[in-house]
Amino acid sequence: MLLTIDVGNTQTVLGLFDGEDIVEHWRVSTDPRRTADELAVLLKGLMGMHPLLGEELGDGIDGIAICATVPSVLHELREVTRRYYGDVPAVLVEPGVKTGVPILTDNPKEVGADRIINAVAAVELYGGPAIVVDFGTATTFDAVSARGEYVGGVIAPGIEISVEALGVKGAQLRKIEVARPRSVIGKNTVEAMQAGIVYGFAGQVDGVVSRMALELADDPDDVTVIATGGLAPMVLGESSVIDEHQPWLTLVGLRLVYERNVSRM
Repeated sequence: MLLTIDVGNTQTVLGLFDGEDIVEHWRVSTDPRRTADELAVLLKGLMGMHPLLGEELGDGIDGIAICATVPSVLHELREVTRRYYGDVPAVLVEPGVKTGVPILTDNPKEVGADRIINAVAAVELYGGPAIVVDFGTATTFDAVSARGEYVGGVIAPGIEISVEALGVKGAQLRKIEVARPRSVIGKNTVEAMQAGIVYGFAGQVDGVVSRMALELADDPDDVTVIATGGLAPMVLGESSVIDEHQPWLTLVGLRLVYERNVSRM
């Protein structure tokens, strides 16, 4: 079985693949202070609950694929693979790893690994042209050409960052639950803030995606828009441009990159 690990700035998502099927997944907080040994204990606790895996760390795991936007966590996970999974092929997404997606930006090395992995999965699952909207710590919009090339994107503050900023900077405001309010016109402060977040981000998505699609294809209707990320469900019902919701897009991309590199190891 293949273990995939997507380390984001706020949360880390793990997925277990049996062939092309994801059979289990977990979501934990990202803590850059965790050591390799602490991460190994965390993995053992999570995977020890799955019936297809053995009692020892690594039992039943025959491959590992990792991407991380937090360098310190990537360093510790590299140590985890060396010390605890020494006999298991591991692919860590970094410069030099074969993805199959050309990166047509000014400096390809500065593009987040997760964004490239999302593009890999988008090309495989939906083809190009496509736009991936990832609702994470930041809301990222990534454009893939009809030829399957990563051509650039947009980065905006994420939903949780915006909620936190309102609570901290607003003298009479507080941090709220991110939820859909009863109506667009809030009847109290909490609902007014919720409306601003939910409908404000839906409007942002519609506006940014529409402008990107005009640049990406002669016919904007040819562009497939894929939503992913933990907070995507909050916007799905309100956005008019999202065509597909793929919550495990990054994990699927990691599986694909693993398959494209493991034969070279």
